[in-house]
Amino acid sequence: MRELSLNILDVAQNSISAGASLITVEVTEDTELKTLSVNIIDNGSGMTSEQLEKVRDPFYTTRTTRKVGMGIPLFKMAAEQTGGCFSINSAPGKGTEVSAVFKTDSVDFTPLGDMRSTVIMLVTMNTDRDFVYRRVLDGREFVLDTREIKAVLGEVPLDNPDVTEWLKGYIDENVNNLYGGVQ
Repeated sequence: MRELSLNILDVAQNSISAGASLITVEVTEDTELKTLSVNIIDNGSGMTSEQLEKVRDPFYTTRTTRKVGMGIPLFKMAAEQTGGCFSINSAPGKGTEVSAVFKTDSVDFTPLGDMRSTVIMLVTMNTDRDFVYRRVLDGREFVLDTREIKAVLGEVPLDNPDVTEWLKGYIDENVNNLYGGVQ
């Protein structure tokens, strides 16, 4: 994939398919260490140890609509090609955590891409779920938590066009603040 945000979207979709009601996406950048870490954590159905071993294989999928599952293998490969690492932990009934560390100074580093669109798509297309988007740059952080937003909005849905526009601006403003107003 040309952007890590698309890998993140794919993994988060797996969480939704696994019945997760809460999905956390954490993106942490450390400019001194030259790393970008991505963690996707869910409270879905989780996987058995057998499924966990197979999920790294591109020719394994639980989907019935196709015979291959490239999301996790491509995400793992993207991290490892930079000299980074990948891990996945899961247990039935406990959920899943997918973690990848990318070396940003590697020639093979895939750009993060459009995380705003990824988060907006996840939130507005899955209003029955909750999402936490945590973005960290050198120890400074921004957190968007749909549970807090829903509490303020009451009956107004997250896919309301006015709410969607506000969310876009809110994400942009806070991520730009992390980068000193310039990104």
